[in-house]
Formats: sequence, structure tokens, C-alpha cells
Amino acid sequence: MLQQKNRSLAMHIREQLEAIEKKTLAPQAALSCNSRGRLMAEDECDLRLAFQHDRDRIIHSKAFRRLKHKTQVFLAPSGDHYRTRLTHTLEVSQIARTIARSLFLNEDLTEAISLGHDLGHTPFGHAGEEVLNKIMPGGFRHPEQSLRVVDELEKLNLTHEVREGILKHSKREGEILPNDPELIPGTLEGQIVRIADTIAYINHDLDDALRAGLVTHEDIMDGARDIIGILGTTSSQRIDTMVRDIITTTQKNNLEKISVSREAIEAARKLRRFLNDRVYYLPGLLQDFTRASKIITELFDYYLQHSDRFFQEAGKSPGTEDLHTQVCDFIAGMTDRYAFSTYEKIFLPQPWLIL
Repeated sequence: MLQQKNRSLAMHIREQLEAIEKKTLAPQAALSCNSRGRLMAEDECDLRLAFQHDRDRIIHSKAFRRLKHKTQVFLAPSGDHYRTRLTHTLEVSQIARTIARSLFLNEDLTEAISLGHDLGHTPFGHAGEEVLNKIMPGGFRHPEQSLRVVDELEKLNLTHEVREGILKHSKREGEILPNDPELIPGTLEGQIVRIADTIAYINHDLDDALRAGLVTHEDIMDGARDIIGILGTTSSQRIDTMVRDIITTTQKNNLEKISVSREAIEAARKLRRFLNDRVYYLPGLLQDFTRASKIITELFDYYLQHSDRFFQEAGKSPGTEDLHTQVCDFIAGMTDRYAFSTYEKIFLPQPWLIL
């Protein structure tokens, strides 16, 4: 009775919120009421806008919770302040939401894409992604796996706009904001997440490298002095400079697309190159990547050869998909510590119990 009464009172809340979006957001914003829809038709929530509902579904997913134990750059760091895949995701969300709000774009859509963009990331950061890409027939990329997580594995039934933003967020060494419509999200909100992802990782990876003693402030001044002069000396200053530049440049271009000045984008590229040259391929990190690759490769091969053990461990029964895909899903979903413990359980001698 109470449930029915509350539902009756809430019937028109979503419609009121949709009206507020139309009234307050920029004409170029993606409106919830104009969404291209979900994979499967469903009745929309009485209380929540479509993109807001997507955001909530992502936060409550198991894949989102596992991000707290997945590596960003440093494998099994001993300190408490190094970034994980979860804290990276939250930093991307904060940066992206600031830009979206300042441009009067859809903050709910921006946040949903931000929170979902790395759900398909492997354990051990990009080392895990690289090895799965080598051993998985047809290759492996975490954006496609993130989309697979929300579509097939967790069946979140998200809107088209969120799904597209998740799929097209990644750029690695490619152009940050390309002109190719096949690579860039169709919504301005999705474009914001794509560049916010870059802003977050080039700054927090440098911050973590400083904390780990892999580089010093003197190294940065020697190798990236011009970048510091443009963007700022601290992580906070650099993020603020880039966020303001994006907002100002996009406004100058009448919100035709998310834009950044030539000076700022070149500084971001140089900072990314500095990290490639001075951080990501240091011998200590490469040793960790080699160990991570060994763990993932041997687990993958073992499960292919012992399918009964795999289905028992994964809590699954054989499905219609091929075994390679099911094993890949399982390993990609592992946290770092679960991958470690599983490898240890399978391959390392166990101590004898003395009764």
C-alpha cells in the first residue's frame, strides 16, 4: 500500500526534471528525454532521469566495486596514496563534471560515462591489457571490454549515449580529440570525458611517479620546463589550467565541439611523451609488467586446458560463447590481488597443514 502511494506521488518528478534540463542546459547539450534509447526497451524510472539512472546502475555494479583493487600504473604499491583504477575514475569524473557544468551541458551523462569508462580494464593496468591483446584471438581493448561488461556481463541496459561514450573514450597514443567521427563520441559530454581522462592520468601518473621517487622535480624541470611554464608547477595548477582552457576555447567555438587551444593540447602531448620516456618504461616498472604478463598468460593457458576447473572457479556453467571469450572475461574482471592469489593457488606449492 505504502509502495503504491509513494509511486503515485512520484509519478511526475522525472517529467519535471526533464523540463528543468530543457530550460537550463545549453541547446547543444544531450537531453535525457531525447536519448536514442536502451538496448532493450524498458519503463523509465519515475524519479530519475535516464542518464542519472545509468550513473546509479554503474555505481551499484560489481565491476565498479572491483576497480578499487585494480592497478593504475604501480603494481601492488606499498603506500596508501597511489592511484587505483577507482580513484582514477573518480578524478576523471570530477574533472569532466566541472567542464560540463561550466558549459551548461548534461552533467548526469558526463558522470555516467566517466564512471563506466574503465569497467573493462584488466588487472595490472595496461600490462594486463597488452598481454590479453596478444593472446586473445581477435585481440583485446579495454573500451570494448567495458562496453561488454555493461551490455553482456552485468546487463545494465544503459542508454546509447552512455554506451557510445564508454566505447570511444580511449586514445592511448592516438589523438586526444580527433576529427574522425568513428573515433570521437557524438555527444559533447562524451568528448569531455575523452579529454578529461587524459588530463587526469597525465597529471596523477606524474604525481605518483614523484611520490615513488622515480622522477624528481629537477627531472621535470630539465625534461619538461616548457610544459611547466604553460600549464603550471603543480598537479592542481596544471589541471586547473587545462580545464579553464577547454571551457574558454569551446565557448569561443560556440560549443560546436569540445575544443582546446593549440598551446594547451601540445603541452598535454609533451607531458604524455615525458611520462613515456621517463616513467612508464623504467626497468623497475617493466619488471613488474613482465611478472604481471606471466601471471595472466599462465592463468589463461591453464583455464583453456582445464575447463572444468575454470567453470568451477568462475562459478559458471558452459555457455554458448567460446571458451576463449569466457576465460578472457573472467581474467579481465579479476582484481590484482585476486589474480595473485589465484595464480598462487594453482601454481605454487601450498604449505602442509600440521594437525
